[in-house]
Amino acid sequence: MWARMQDAFPNWHGTTILAVRKAGSTVIAGDGQVSMGNTIVKGNARKVRRLAGGQVVAGFAGATADAFTLIERLESKLEQYPAQLARACVDLAKDWRTDRYLRRLEAMLICADKDAIFTLSGVGDVLEPEHGVAAIGSGGAFALAAARALMDFDLTAEDIARRAMAIAADICVFTNRDLVLEIV
Repeated sequence: MWARMQDAFPNWHGTTILAVRKAGSTVIAGDGQVSMGNTIVKGNARKVRRLAGGQVVAGFAGATADAFTLIERLESKLEQYPAQLARACVDLAKDWRTDRYLRRLEAMLICADKDAIFTLSGVGDVLEPEHGVAAIGSGGAFALAAARALMDFDLTAEDIARRAMAIAADICVFTNRDLVLEIV
């Protein structure tokens, strides 16, 4: 999905979203950079949001308007299925894959509550990470690798997220250090 998005919008980059779950705490961190080609368009975009009365946190990568549409749909699903994040995510993914309008949306989401993390894509994926870490966006692979390496150390989920995002910012030119962190 992400490769298809990069083909469709080859000049737009600039999102790193990371979710870390450790010791009963879940953090989603997102950087603030949005780039077009080799130009930074905005450095303090807010790509992480609280939903469902603060019980769920979602971060997005991809086209902003598309991501907001998906987040609104997810919030609606969470109202329909209170305290059932997995069911809401699966239902959204089914709609996303089958609805003609939603199918064209170019974004990805990471959603988390106190119990689980899910990555959602427009091809119908609802993935729960195996190691308590998930990442999306241009710098997602860097953040994911750094967070996975830090999981065995005596660090909190927030410490891991902050350090991994700093490492991603050092490596990925489409990631900056202007973070938004939300803890569930």
